[in-house]
Amino acid sequence: EDLGSAVLRLGAVWLALVFALIVLPSALGISLGISEAYMWALVKTLEWATIRIEKGRQKPPPQKPKSPAANGIIERHQTPMEQEIARLRQAGFEFSDIFYFCRKGFEAIVEDEVTQRFSSEELVSWNLLTRTNVNFHYVSLRLSVLWGLGVLVRYCLLLPLRFTLASIGVTSMIVGTTLVGQLPNSRVKNYLSEVVHLTCSRILVRALSGTIHYHNKENRPQKGGICVANHTSPIDAIILTNDGCYAMVGQVHGGLMGVIQRATVKACPHVWFERSEIKDRHLVTKRLREHVADKSKLPILIFPEGTCINNTSVMMFKKGSFEIGGTIYPVAIKYDPQFGDAFWNSSKYNIVSYLLRIMTSWAIVCNVWYMPPMVREEGEDAVQFANRVRSAIARQGGLTELPWDGGLKRAKVKDTFKEEQQKNYSKMLVRNGSVG
Repeated sequence: EDLGSAVLRLGAVWLALVFALIVLPSALGISLGISEAYMWALVKTLEWATIRIEKGRQKPPPQKPKSPAANGIIERHQTPMEQEIARLRQAGFEFSDIFYFCRKGFEAIVEDEVTQRFSSEELVSWNLLTRTNVNFHYVSLRLSVLWGLGVLVRYCLLLPLRFTLASIGVTSMIVGTTLVGQLPNSRVKNYLSEVVHLTCSRILVRALSGTIHYHNKENRPQKGGICVANHTSPIDAIILTNDGCYAMVGQVHGGLMGVIQRATVKACPHVWFERSEIKDRHLVTKRLREHVADKSKLPILIFPEGTCINNTSVMMFKKGSFEIGGTIYPVAIKYDPQFGDAFWNSSKYNIVSYLLRIMTSWAIVCNVWYMPPMVREEGEDAVQFANRVRSAIARQGGLTELPWDGGLKRAKVKDTFKEEQQKNYSKMLVRNGSVG
């Protein structure tokens, strides 16, 4: 009994401290300076560790690092097929033509520009996390001790604290939205729904030790509009709802996620689709148009890439979001990989493993840029509009713009892409008089 009562008292003290120092300030939108002090100490620690590693290597000071996109391991010649093959011969088909296709094939095998976007971003220096490079902590004794202390802090202090905060945030979201959902539709219900969503999102951001810098707040999405953003992680939605409320769009899930979806949709006009419905593009477009037509409803939040990309690039935007009409509010999100890897490689890690990785990282630090609203221009089709928005987001976030479909993360290249290259080559033969 004495042991049990001691555990209960310890648990009560723990919860009281968490509520007093973190939950209550989060709900009120204020900071006691704890997060700022933690981030300052963390930055100083990582700077010291980087210096120790450089001394241990006994190498000259590193040059300014190149961007991941430019730091390739092979040299590519970005010239059209016709110019490449023209170097090999003058006219007609020759056996040497295959050299061009062989080289392109080898380049794709060694380092293609698509699949590398589905693996974690490379770091310039070690950040004391085991998943980056465990051999770094053998550089010196002091660095090994620091690495060991970091493991204890992350798993014995930060993980329990973050799990407690996440549990409080999720429970509050379910209970709060369920209670608000019982009220009749009115301005009071909408106001209370926004309060619940904002409060719970702030608690969940604290559960990630999140430090988020929002830029150009005057461009925040307005009601009746569509917010589109690049997609790195499932926590993107939490990062954005920490600063404003949105109507989510997505597929109905089971388990805990399904419980949250059913609770939140009672208080807020989220748009959830059944698995059979989401394949019906016309039905999806119809429901989204109905939502956008009501200027009193929250802006819809959509991630047009359809899958998570590793924080270095923006891939093809699906055109469906841009066929609905209305005003598009682009948002660029860029995480700082020094403090933790926010990217979710869903083909490698399930959601539980991913959340464990996130909650045992140092922190989640990111920048969010609200960009001026954009509308579809006269004579511009949905694909062109989507590409224009994607380009704007890529420029603002300092991300590489790629034309490829993020669906290649799980699917093979479409036959149409292969046929396009075959058609280009056949046109060259016809134009040069080699055929016909």
